[in-house]
Order: sequence, then structure tokens, then C-alpha cells
Amino acid sequence: MSSISRNSAKRLFWWLIWLGILTISIYIFLGFGNFSSQMVIAAVDKLEVAPEEILYRSQKKLDDQLGNVWQVILFKQNYPGQTQSVNLRLVGFPGSAELFHPQPLKITTATGQVFTAADVFLDEAPAPTIGQYDFKDILPKLPTKPLVLGIPLPGDRFINISVPQSVVQEWQLVMESGR
Repeated sequence: MSSISRNSAKRLFWWLIWLGILTISIYIFLGFGNFSSQMVIAAVDKLEVAPEEILYRSQKKLDDQLGNVWQVILFKQNYPGQTQSVNLRLVGFPGSAELFHPQPLKITTATGQVFTAADVFLDEAPAPTIGQYDFKDILPKLPTKPLVLGIPLPGDRFINISVPQSVVQEWQLVMESGR
């Protein structure tokens, strides 16, 4: 009888070990085992556009509240002998709404604070689904928390794009790049 109990105990022991390993693996795979709370994987590109002209950018695809996809590009340009520019360009994919120019972009923080960014395309954009906004003075004021971009449409309407915290953190890295 004791040999059967011993074999059963060994099987139970190894079964519990494998169950523990499997549970820990799934836990880590799903990201629950992330021990660093503010881990950001940044994709800041540095491009040399011309001699002494450097462009830093962050480029992401984000959905608006209707499920349309937008290319969201924050970029900083450093020109020799001039002040740098920091702009946010929004490019709507097919099916996106046509933007209303020149209207400011509305940026709302998680706490409800509202900022506005001036429209760079004062008269006409390169395409009806493209907008570009001056972020130079706004970006340093933004908290590294999720944001909502309110893209202006005719008739005081907006299309909203939620910007996750990781993207806002990446934008801050673009701002700090090349200092």
C-alpha cells in the first residue's frame, strides 16, 4: 500500500509543479508579471532631412470614436539658425471625415483640462483628410496621461481620437530629443 501512495504522491507533486510553471508562464505572457510600472517602448525616429536639418518623429495608427483609422504623427524639426517646430499631423485613411480648416485642434486631458493647437494649414490642406497643428507650446504643458484629440468638423462637431498614455510619453521623448 505504501508504494502506491508513494507513486500517487510523486505524480501529484510533479503535476502541481507543472501546473505552477504553466500558471506563471501564462501570467508573464499576458503581461501581468510586468514588474516595471512605467515601461515604454518608444519608436522615436531621427531623420536627417538635409545638411544640419534633423527631424524627430513618433508615428502611430489610432482609431477615432467611429472606428476609422488615423495616422497620428508628432514631429519636431530642427533647422540651423532657426527655432524648432513641433507639429502634430493627422492623416485620415479612406472613409475618414474631411477636416474643417482653419480650426484649432482640441486636446482634452484625463482631468478635463482643455488645450487648443493652432491649425498650420490656414487656407488649404494637401488633402481633405489631413490636418496639422502647432504643438510647440502645448506639448511641454501636457501631462503624461491619456488624452483625447478633438478634430474639428463643420458645424461645431468633432471627431475624437483617444491617445494612450504610452503615445503621450513617446511624444515627450520626441520633444526632448536633440536638445
